[in-house]
Amino acid sequence: MSIWRGQQRLILASQSRARKMLLDNAGLDFEALPADIDERAVQHDSGLTAPGEIAALLAREKALFVSRQKSGQYVVGADQTLALGNRLFSKPAGRAQAAEQLALLAGRTHELHSAVSVARDGKTLFTDVSVARMTMRRLSANEIEAYLDQAGAAVTTSVGAYQLESLGVHLFERIEGDHFTILGLPLLSLLAFLRSEKLLAV
Repeated sequence: MSIWRGQQRLILASQSRARKMLLDNAGLDFEALPADIDERAVQHDSGLTAPGEIAALLAREKALFVSRQKSGQYVVGADQTLALGNRLFSKPAGRAQAAEQLALLAGRTHELHSAVSVARDGKTLFTDVSVARMTMRRLSANEIEAYLDQAGAAVTTSVGAYQLESLGVHLFERIEGDHFTILGLPLLSLLAFLRSEKLLAV
C-alpha cells in the first residue's frame, strides 16, 4: 500500500540523486522531471543577494516551470546555496576550482541554505528554507589533493566540492543542522505540507 494519496503522482522538478533518494526512502510515489531554467540568469535578474532568498527563489521557479506543463499535479522544486560569510559558491568547473573551494572552506564554518517549494497549475502553494552550519576541518594542500584523487569527478557535481553522504564526510569536524537540509531538501517541512493537503496516509 502506498503512502501517497494524490490522484496523480507527485513530481520532483530535479534529477538530483540525493533528492530522489530522500523522496523514494520516504515512500512517495513520484516522477523526476527537471526544470529547464537558467538558474544564474534568474538569480541575476532578481537582484537578490541573501543566500536563503536566492535558494527560495530558485526552488519556486523550478516548481512553477514544471507545474505549468503538468496540469493538476503537485510539483516539488528545491535548491541549495552555499555561503561563506557574504561569498556565495557555485559548483566547481573542474578539479582546480574544486581545490580552490576546499582551501577557502577548510578550517572555517559555512552555511548551506536549502529551500523547497511546491506549486500546482502555475501557482506557488508552499515554500520553506532551512539552514545547516558546516565546519570543515583544517586541510593541508596534500590532504586536499588526496581527497580529490579519491572523490574523482563527483567533486564537480556539488557546490563546495563535497558530498556529505559519501567521501565528503571526511572533510568535516562539526555539523549543525538536519541531514535532509544538508542533502538539499527540507524533507520534514515538505511532508508536513503534503500531510496538510491530505496527500499522505501517515
